[in-house]
Amino acid sequence: MNYYSLNKNAPSVSFKEAVIKGIAPDRGLYFPDEITPLPASFFDNIETLSNQEIAYRAINQFVSDTIPEKALRTILKEVLDFDFPLVPITENTASLELFHGPTMAFKDVGARFMARCLGYFSKEKRNNITVLVATSGDTGGAVANGFLGVPGVKVVILYPSGKVSDIQEKQLTTLGQNISALEVDGTFDDCQEMVKSAFLDKELTLNMQLTSANSINVARWLPQMFYFLFAYKHAKTLGKEIVFSVPSGNFGNICAGIMAQKLGMPCKHFVAATNVNDIVPNFMATGIYNPKASVATISNAMDVGDPSNFIRIRHLYKDNFEELSKNLSSYSFTDEETKEAMRMLYRDHNYIADPHGAVGYLGLKKYQEHHPNSYGIFLETAHPVKFLDVVEDTLKEKIELPEKIAQLMDKKKVSTTISAYEDLKTFLRNN
Repeated sequence: MNYYSLNKNAPSVSFKEAVIKGIAPDRGLYFPDEITPLPASFFDNIETLSNQEIAYRAINQFVSDTIPEKALRTILKEVLDFDFPLVPITENTASLELFHGPTMAFKDVGARFMARCLGYFSKEKRNNITVLVATSGDTGGAVANGFLGVPGVKVVILYPSGKVSDIQEKQLTTLGQNISALEVDGTFDDCQEMVKSAFLDKELTLNMQLTSANSINVARWLPQMFYFLFAYKHAKTLGKEIVFSVPSGNFGNICAGIMAQKLGMPCKHFVAATNVNDIVPNFMATGIYNPKASVATISNAMDVGDPSNFIRIRHLYKDNFEELSKNLSSYSFTDEETKEAMRMLYRDHNYIADPHGAVGYLGLKKYQEHHPNSYGIFLETAHPVKFLDVVEDTLKEKIELPEKIAQLMDKKKVSTTISAYEDLKTFLRNN
């Protein structure tokens, strides 16, 4: 399996090269040469398979040229050592909880998978690799935890100052060892632009090996297929049309869900639910893609003004807007609508949702207004405690800190403040 750049002005590469490079030399995202659907028997009997077996069969075609079966199965066993429960909310809605991993966010799966892939590659030949990642919240903590102590790998995380929660900041600034945190005077889009600029800086790339751990990296993006398949495994017995509603920022998660559908997973429709950063909802309404500066919201992980992975989604439909519209709807919601959804879920169903999950729920309910017989699954992408101030203020309830979070709060934050790309470049050269 080779990977080509979506900008189509760079050589095709192996999975290993795509992971290590992160982004193609022409600044395009890598995409697999082909997608071979899994046999119908896989989905007919999926409820008899373990999560590790489901994941192996889903990802194998994309990595088998680089990672042999035994090593891949070992990686997946280590990555998928926690639960992905599907929690009923009403008769036709459920929450897919993706926060039971080490940093209590859905990005644990992709970050751990990528870290172990790089660890496997480094056994072949010790490569000194710098993982450069921008985060709007949960990516940073997941990447920091996933790569902590991996030999031959340094991690540099850029995050927007004052625009991540206190717990998110603690998760990416307190680990030390091979993890460095850069606090950027700007937005997530500024962080992401700095990362992209570093990959195109020949002075840097000639002297160091850079890769990205954002969802632009195929090893971060593709494993996100797994939990859509896990959800289908639990929901298929209901015999209803399944709809996934995904709180969406950089659109890697929902793109992975559509990839699972391309593998043959029966699924009626996808909903991309966003906050007021409504670039994709506007595109789905007008056919015009118009990126703009991001706006800060209480669902900060979705504060993205130019979602990188949406180009992959468009590519999956060969940029055919009509075909894309048949399978994807997108709606945006305000902070006040998000808070009201959080209050309603708690009041009526005794369910505590974080702001991102609440946006996913809102998207699902809007879709079900015209499709009431569908079975809707919204993704709860982070534990509510990750957004403690917002959740407690909205619900007027005290939320108990899980032990893995509580032990972080007394640790000292260590970060370096930067405001421009030259600051990042200087830091990389000196470290």
